[in-house]
Amino acid sequence: MRADRLVSLVLLLRQRGRSSAATLARELEVSTRTVLRDIEALSSAGVPVYAERGRHGGFALLPGFRTELTGLNHDEALALLIAGSRQGAQAFGLNSALASAMLKVTDALPDSHRATAADASERLLVDPEIDLLSRRLVTEEVPETTMTEIRRAVLAGHRLRLHYAAVDRPPAWRTVDPIGLVTVRDKGYLLATTSGADRTYRLSRILAAEELSEPAQRPDKIDLERVWQERSTRFRTSGDQIAVSLRMDPARREELVGTALAVLAEEPDPDGWLRLEVTFQDLRHAEWALWQLGTDAEALDPRPLRAALRDRAASLAARYAT
Repeated sequence: MRADRLVSLVLLLRQRGRSSAATLARELEVSTRTVLRDIEALSSAGVPVYAERGRHGGFALLPGFRTELTGLNHDEALALLIAGSRQGAQAFGLNSALASAMLKVTDALPDSHRATAADASERLLVDPEIDLLSRRLVTEEVPETTMTEIRRAVLAGHRLRLHYAAVDRPPAWRTVDPIGLVTVRDKGYLLATTSGADRTYRLSRILAAEELSEPAQRPDKIDLERVWQERSTRFRTSGDQIAVSLRMDPARREELVGTALAVLAEEPDPDGWLRLEVTFQDLRHAEWALWQLGTDAEALDPRPLRAALRDRAASLAARYAT
């Protein structure tokens, strides 16, 4: 345990420069006295750490000192930085281990790549809504060549030309300013702007992509999780919302509530099911959500929703009739 902490201490000093004992103690989640003992142990082991006194003093390493870790390349280290999401660490009580591991991964990069990898990791967001204890992290299949062009444009801050197939529209080419990439549950999205207007593109609907040489018009720093939350909330609360009355197996309740906009009423049904009144963004959203539940739910109202589900079921039955 102490050996790991000493390595983390060295890495903190390497990457952040001169730091006070109090700052180092907060980062390592130990007491100031423990940090002072660890500094003394490093000095005894030949690590060139020294103290600077004064108001802005602290501990620092002699310039040029470097710990030799693994020879990760830029993409390998970036993949680990993204995979080491804080959601997973929180779920399994590994926050301290994650922080230490990420320091080591970052330090393993060449100096020329370290800053770009750290900046790049802020442009990729892995499942901000995922419950790691009950859901799988699976994204839709996107051709590797297409995904490579998209990722390069996002990380390099270049404009991107997309051949995109929007719902109910013929595919068309468009040029966008990419902001970041997000995976949510089993789907991937490209967050971008076009002439300053927010745009969100489903990765599985991008038929082809081309990174352009011109720089993207976007801020240098961004809180990608906040941007995603704002866009997803705006999407869910826009459109012609409808209220749906239904009855369902209570075992599937959380699945339905997770995709609905709001639950307006809820009461037990005499046969052991639940009766709910919920709102959806529009009729298509409601049809999709109820279809996922199969025979574990029944839409009672509105009548157009019942008709849409009946027609879909009849079409599927006819397909397999023979």
